[in-house]
Amino acid sequence: MSENVTAQLAELICHSQPDDLARNKARTGLLDFTAVALPLLRDEILDSGWQKLKKLYPQQNSETRALLLGYAGHALDFDDFHADFRGHVGTVVLPALLALAAERQVTAAAFLDAWIIGVETAGRLGLAISQRHYERGFHNTATLGTLAATAAAARLLKVTTSQATVALGIAATSASGLRAQFGSAIKPLHAGLAARSAVMALRLAQADFGGQASGVIEAFLAACGGESSDASLLLHNWGQPWRIVTPGLEFKPYATCSGTHSAADAALKLRQRWLEEGRQPHEFLTAIAHIEVAFPPGGDTAASVREPRSGIEARFSLEYVIASALLHGELTLADFAEGELDADTARLAAKVRRCPDESAPPDAINPSARFHQVALCFADRPAWRCRVTRQQSIATPPNLSTKLRSCLPSASAEEQQKIEQLCQLREDDALSQLLSLFIKPAA
Repeated sequence: MSENVTAQLAELICHSQPDDLARNKARTGLLDFTAVALPLLRDEILDSGWQKLKKLYPQQNSETRALLLGYAGHALDFDDFHADFRGHVGTVVLPALLALAAERQVTAAAFLDAWIIGVETAGRLGLAISQRHYERGFHNTATLGTLAATAAAARLLKVTTSQATVALGIAATSASGLRAQFGSAIKPLHAGLAARSAVMALRLAQADFGGQASGVIEAFLAACGGESSDASLLLHNWGQPWRIVTPGLEFKPYATCSGTHSAADAALKLRQRWLEEGRQPHEFLTAIAHIEVAFPPGGDTAASVREPRSGIEARFSLEYVIASALLHGELTLADFAEGELDADTARLAAKVRRCPDESAPPDAINPSARFHQVALCFADRPAWRCRVTRQQSIATPPNLSTKLRSCLPSASAEEQQKIEQLCQLREDDALSQLLSLFIKPAA
């Protein structure tokens, strides 16, 4: 392997050719992003961070548009997830692409290909830097997402390989974001900052702003991934298959941290068993002595909030998610929005105990093998247990038409159908119409 991995990566970004299967997957990912971003863009969901951000950064150029779109796409924590990336790739890549496409003539095919390249880069960065990066406290969506969005933008703008190389180096040196901000408005801001940094990196590279043309991504991987990193994984078998196809994008059924989903599914199964006995959900509050949730050691790294103080923090709380699933039978956007917590849910959540299963391999070895086992421990009967693996949870993806309706209940059936059609990007005019949903014309 030659020394300049960054240049080899730039060559692949600029010149590799996605296939039709990858483009179809890209269309689906675009619909999911649209569903979760439009509620904020239309002010249909209360988000104080969004209101403040709009006032601080009015949409005037591609950088501020990327910032705002990135925040909007990640604010609900309902956006896509990529296992190799261990983050949310759509909400960094697509805002950068949409912001740039609004300022120049771009074909629908070029947009889809750039989106695919962004996902490919994201997944490979996640593999190359290893799980150690996330364990160290970095938020991959923010850090690796900056480089992935830059790769996608380089492809969309058809820059030279040398310009792409410099842009990637600029992105690597500006990438940042810590998991310590989970549960606050800074988490979705991470996505916006990453998308904005990508646009800036491309502008600087196109202006021939001085930057190292070699060794920067290698230095980034070594500094942020340590001895576990392997730069060769950025390049090996690129696009075979495309990362947007395998392992592909995962679409969330619940607006909570993906690290809570199999626990929620286990709780819902136990709730159904309870109902089949003719019992009422509110009886959980008195019938349950305590609840245990088991998982591989380290499997609660992302879902780290034990005593949430708001609906935003509750998204990252195994305790609150399990209690909400048991009591309500669903996890809605309203359950995890800004404002006070539901008192009964908080009472039940206080009975949840985390019990890492020390017999299981640590989560860091293979997060895809994660599971949650929820046990309802009663005062007057044997405990009920239900174990759901992560793979079982993602085996049946949510219906994105239904998800769109849940996110945009005020939209008519005709408008929802139109949005779905536009996200297919079957013709260039569809991209122009789609952009009008995301970016308001200057006043």
